[in-house]
Amino acid sequence: MPRARHKDRSTVARHAPLPTPGPLKGFLKIAGITLGVVLVSAIAVGAFVVVDYINRFNADAVALEDAPEVEPPSISAFPGEFSVLLIGTDECGEVSGGLLGERCSEADGGILNDVNLLVHVSAEPRNVTVVSLPRDLMIETPECTREDGSIASATSKTQINSIYQNAGLSCVAKTITDLSGIEIPFAAKIDFDGVMAITDAIGGVEVCIGGDGIRDEKAGIDYWAPGPRTVSGYEALQFIRTRYGVGDGSDMARVSNQQQYMSRLVKKILSDEVLSDPSKVLGLANTAVDNIKPSTELGNPVRIAQLALSIKDVPFSDFVFAQYPVFEDPDDSDRVVPNYEAAETLWSALAAGQPVQLTGDATNNGGVEVVDPGTATDPGTAPSTDAPTTETPAPRATLDPSISGQTAEQETCTNGRQR
Repeated sequence: MPRARHKDRSTVARHAPLPTPGPLKGFLKIAGITLGVVLVSAIAVGAFVVVDYINRFNADAVALEDAPEVEPPSISAFPGEFSVLLIGTDECGEVSGGLLGERCSEADGGILNDVNLLVHVSAEPRNVTVVSLPRDLMIETPECTREDGSIASATSKTQINSIYQNAGLSCVAKTITDLSGIEIPFAAKIDFDGVMAITDAIGGVEVCIGGDGIRDEKAGIDYWAPGPRTVSGYEALQFIRTRYGVGDGSDMARVSNQQQYMSRLVKKILSDEVLSDPSKVLGLANTAVDNIKPSTELGNPVRIAQLALSIKDVPFSDFVFAQYPVFEDPDDSDRVVPNYEAAETLWSALAAGQPVQLTGDATNNGGVEVVDPGTATDPGTAPSTDAPTTETPAPRATLDPSISGQTAEQETCTNGRQR
């Protein structure tokens, strides 16, 4: 059972004489030996890669406090529903440190979890809901055990993006479980260098820029003109970091822009362009191992493959990116607080395994605009069939209209502005 939600809510064979082998049998025997050597070599290389990945990936794995128990990983789709917490930190690595200059050298040493995504995957029929929680969200935090064994005290009101530096990945997961009532068995952290490396590994992500184009000195964007733009490496980092160059310049507008990026990233990764290219798949796996700090249960490449198998056939219409609903913080106009009533429509749907229906706008803060995709078919779109279906679609849970977001099937463009 999930933990309670917010306090005011319920959340040896016989041998015969051997004939003399003829030329054909002799050839087949040699070919068989050769094939055996090739297969053994391939298995050995594969085993090395997997063991190498496991050793590297588990080096910094984090145990999640109070996380539910899960079955050992296997090469098959994960049984039942599951949730993954993904956080993006503002850490500067070797590459980003050289590119961002003062932004990194003047940092006070704290590591903030500025991007917080709860990815929920239902049991059959599968649907995926990605909930973005804004960095400026003020919420209660529970007592947490840090990685070194020390205790982080509970708080009545803390900005969500400070939780990682104060108490670690496990505490971010525990806090979001308390907020949502959704148990989180898997979690991972990625930093600036990781974002750049992953987009490079898949050959970039094509995003759409609308409005007046983007100009944002704080994100290092001099001017990006309206139109399609493939971003990778540093440009991908700039795109997801820009705040003052989109919508009303708020963090909420930035979240909407990040949802456009995530939607297009999902399409790219699930496309034939990536999945049919072994070098890209291996490169992506290698990059993920080097750049993601996982929780203990996620620190196994077989587990990651298992989770991926669970979502590979989900249609883009059932990939929903939703923004957690908020009110302005009455104590600080630059911060926001939870809209618990509206959020309950989302958490209840996830707990019930229902696909969700967005009724609000793609953004509440002008970060993106919905565009007509025309008649072109997006890469990676689930294969269609002309045969009529007899299956009854799962009933959709209607979300509160204050919850903004989009599906991966929708096309949106950044509503750019020049700061």
